[in-house]
Amino acid sequence: MTEDIFILLPSLIHRIGGDRAKQAKTIALQCDCQLKRVRRSRNWVVSGNAMSIQSFTEQLRADSDEGFSYLIKKIVTALLGHADKLEPLDAKLARLINQTPSITLGELIQLTQCTMAEARVARFNADL
Repeated sequence: MTEDIFILLPSLIHRIGGDRAKQAKTIALQCDCQLKRVRRSRNWVVSGNAMSIQSFTEQLRADSDEGFSYLIKKIVTALLGHADKLEPLDAKLARLINQTPSITLGELIQLTQCTMAEARVARFNADL
């Protein structure tokens, strides 16, 4: 849940332009993400935790500039593979318990990498 993800953005400057790339870079820093070039290549990468990257795309959408459409589309497509990291731990535990009420605490810990105490609290809250 807290590990960083990396989304590759090939030929970003050619697709959105240098000024927009600089603007996107400052927006990314405001959202606790990092948008940077991959070494000296023309490829770029955005990195950060999934929630920060999602807020970065929301900020780009709020700008409502058509120039960011490529960037938004690439990030949203890549975030589909990380949907499990976008859900808070409490909501994920509650969803798993509601889907399969017979799930054990060990299975919850294995699926979500939570602690035993968090799994017990989630089980207790689901029983209420």
